[in-house]
Amino acid sequence: MHVVTRRFDCTDLEQRAEGLTEAAAAVRRGDLVVLPTDTVYGIGADAFTPAAVTALLDAKGRGREMPPPVLVGTVRAATALVEDLSPYGQDLIDAFWPGPLTLVCKANRALSWDLGDTKGTVAVRMPLHPVALDLLKETGPMAVSSANRSGSPAAVTAQEAEEQLGDAVAVYLDGGSTTDDTPSTILDLTTAVPRLLRRGAIPVEKLRGIIGYVATDG
Repeated sequence: MHVVTRRFDCTDLEQRAEGLTEAAAAVRRGDLVVLPTDTVYGIGADAFTPAAVTALLDAKGRGREMPPPVLVGTVRAATALVEDLSPYGQDLIDAFWPGPLTLVCKANRALSWDLGDTKGTVAVRMPLHPVALDLLKETGPMAVSSANRSGSPAAVTAQEAEEQLGDAVAVYLDGGSTTDDTPSTILDLTTAVPRLLRRGAIPVEKLRGIIGYVATDG
């Protein structure tokens, strides 16, 4: 099935409103969209449509062993996706969300979804970007990965995303160039001691300032 690709300039209010409507409809149909976030551009799909998540991994040239994180528009949506936030999760959310902190938690076993080989976990984040938040509030949780082919540089503009992903994507929401290409910090909350999985936009010292000890490798 060929997807007709459309691009919307979200700096223009009319196009932004139309783009958000089109993007939400595309997500509900199981199509892929590209959206700006507070880190880099993301390619997103409905988190609860397995075929859409597979299409996302295919578009990136990525396998099931690298499941995408899930972006949410509200804290409530995040808490519905996880078994428990661990003793530290709420304090971290209060301090850093919306923002560039991804939390890996045990996934809610009652949910029927397939993000890939997650080993029962889910990586959740609430991004600090108005276009992303507006879309997520409309669609609910989305599987979102950086909008680039695996191994290529992350896209900081919608144009760069389109050059790499082309017509695999139904809607491109162009929010201008992202201010920072530093990825989110990823913290694993599934073990007794929170463990840093990826250094990113939020320094470890800041995390320690909120929750005390954070395990790092080296």
